[in-house]
Amino acid sequence: MPVVFVAASKLPTPFATFTMNGFLEEENGREHVVLTLGDVSDGAPVLGRVHSECLTGDALFSQRCDCGSQLEAALRAIASQGRGVLLYLRQEGRGIGLMNKIRAYELQDGGADTVEANERLGFAADQRDYAICLPMLEHLGIRSLRLMTNNPRKVKALTDMGINVAERVPLHTGQNPHNKLYLATKAGKLGHMMGNEHQSEVDPA
Repeated sequence: MPVVFVAASKLPTPFATFTMNGFLEEENGREHVVLTLGDVSDGAPVLGRVHSECLTGDALFSQRCDCGSQLEAALRAIASQGRGVLLYLRQEGRGIGLMNKIRAYELQDGGADTVEANERLGFAADQRDYAICLPMLEHLGIRSLRLMTNNPRKVKALTDMGINVAERVPLHTGQNPHNKLYLATKAGKLGHMMGNEHQSEVDPA
């Protein structure tokens, strides 16, 4: 899957001034962004997050999910360490796209959980493809990650393609009354590690 580097610029944020690296998937025109802070190419494991786009949570402050809270917590954690990477992948709705995500939300309003809604629309529960991460990380000289995630499938996907995940860093944030079923479904049907028993591994906050 050809992924080409396009350009890099500074990105000042409330947390730190990151370097924003733009990448393009030539096959489909999909654009991805990788934020870096500090020297990430020195060979030591890099604190990082692979974050799939969530317009509703990241930009519109939706409380149906925990995506926006996880994005902010990851950027804060990277800023506090002065070194890290965040891959922002354009894979809205676990890969089904924004309009289908809204259709899935409509089904959830009628009582379906997030997995059932995707499946009723003819999609798998999670259609994201992490293969695009490898060429971007290689371009940046990143060989090893301390990955901020609650999702063991993401760890396995990255490991299977040859990315060394030196550590899984739990990222527990954003729980609210509106996403209680959503988080329970992620834990029960998708295997996400949401419980306090995993907090002892590492807390990025």
